[in-house]
Amino acid sequence: MNDLPGNSAFSLSGKRALVVGGSRGIGKAIALRFAAAGADVLVNYVREQAAADEVVAEAASRGLKLSACRADVTSDKGREELLASVRERFSDLSVLVFAAATGVHRPLEGFTGRHFDFTFGLNVRAFLLLVQQFLPQMTRDSSVIALSSEGAERAAHHYALVGSSKAALESLCRNMAVELAPRGIRVNVISPGTVETDVWKVMPDGERRLQQARERAPSGQITQPDEVALAAQFLASDASRGVRGHTLVVDGGARVQHSG
Repeated sequence: MNDLPGNSAFSLSGKRALVVGGSRGIGKAIALRFAAAGADVLVNYVREQAAADEVVAEAASRGLKLSACRADVTSDKGREELLASVRERFSDLSVLVFAAATGVHRPLEGFTGRHFDFTFGLNVRAFLLLVQQFLPQMTRDSSVIALSSEGAERAAHHYALVGSSKAALESLCRNMAVELAPRGIRVNVISPGTVETDVWKVMPDGERRLQQARERAPSGQITQPDEVALAAQFLASDASRGVRGHTLVVDGGARVQHSG
């Protein structure tokens, strides 16, 4: 996980990054990739203290700058605690990655208003309020990166709430990209393909759906967390200065229409 060779524009040296939801899965891969590329990284988590400790320990064993803080970003108090942690560690903020996500997986008639509020409360509302909160901390040429999913554009079994929240997230990012461009702040989205993480253990028919994803992928392999992390490094780096309001698909070609 060394920096990309041959072009210093991909380096994150000197950048200060906050990865919300960075203790596990894709968020963890992004946090470690950023630190390996030279960034000073703060990981936010909510429940998994042990997972956060593991990320910090792994980074420390490799001599990387990475620490963690606990805060529930769905609450006003939690966001204030996170802001205080960022101010304590950084003089300003170069990169904000929103990798946190939640959702309820059940048939359409099984959803309630509480399920809607729970899903959209983190996946959309918390992201908006965090960006608003951190704008004064962000420097010119800083980057905001949100993690979406293929459910934003494709229907999936028992995925109506999560998928629609991700579609809303992508639309929000496009609008943010336009409004924040004059300030020099880039906003982009990464839409990964199916990535084998712990979330599939609680998904309905998780193993079957993972196998279907492998069959859809032209290479026969599903997306790896490090592949998503490399895309995030690009969007966080100076190499992406001309990229705004874009949804970058990282799925190994699974969404390409083909007749093979």
